[in-house]
Amino acid sequence: MQRRIVLGGLTAAWLAAGPCGKLGASPVQAAKANGQRLADAAREQLGVTTGYDPTYTKLSYPGGDVPRSTGVCADVVIRAARDGLGLDLQKLVHEEMVKHFDAYQQPKKWGMTRPDANIDHRRVLNLETYWTRVGARLWAADAPTPGDGFPKTIEVGDILTWLLDARLPHVGIAVSAGLQPWVAHNIGRGVEESSLDAFSSHRAAGHYRWPAIS
Repeated sequence: MQRRIVLGGLTAAWLAAGPCGKLGASPVQAAKANGQRLADAAREQLGVTTGYDPTYTKLSYPGGDVPRSTGVCADVVIRAARDGLGLDLQKLVHEEMVKHFDAYQQPKKWGMTRPDANIDHRRVLNLETYWTRVGARLWAADAPTPGDGFPKTIEVGDILTWLLDARLPHVGIAVSAGLQPWVAHNIGRGVEESSLDAFSSHRAAGHYRWPAIS
């Protein structure tokens, strides 16, 4: 509880400072600014990340990355967070998993008995657990839901997750809002933008707004 309060206080102070470090921005304004920066940083990966490679790779720590020309779906979010917000999901997820490894289910499916900073943050299920634990989850499916059927309003910079073909975890960042949001993601051809209805045959899994605001 004490850790959550401290984290919440730090996050609130960081958000209140706004994109230029000036105090006075409301939480809503700060959230919109952060979302836009995430979206802009995701779009900057278009034409840069042109491939897809899920191979396990030993990374430096912190700030580790595979070559920008490739990666997996989670790398789109990792790079957007690092470039747009100065936040390192590799470090954040690893530190969280070191302290609360039992809260994460995916490593156990792989037979892991301890955190691995090379790969943990690049797995969608771990990211979903992390975002949920830091209060960023807006919605999670408790029944099969069409991949374009997210019930909460989607804002620019929101993070969306799916089960492709009802089984493969996938993640992307909303880069536009409105009646038909578009999403930046890497489904196997490098970073691209797709309209939300392109996911209609898959299953919506989760909707996150991160960093969370109190």
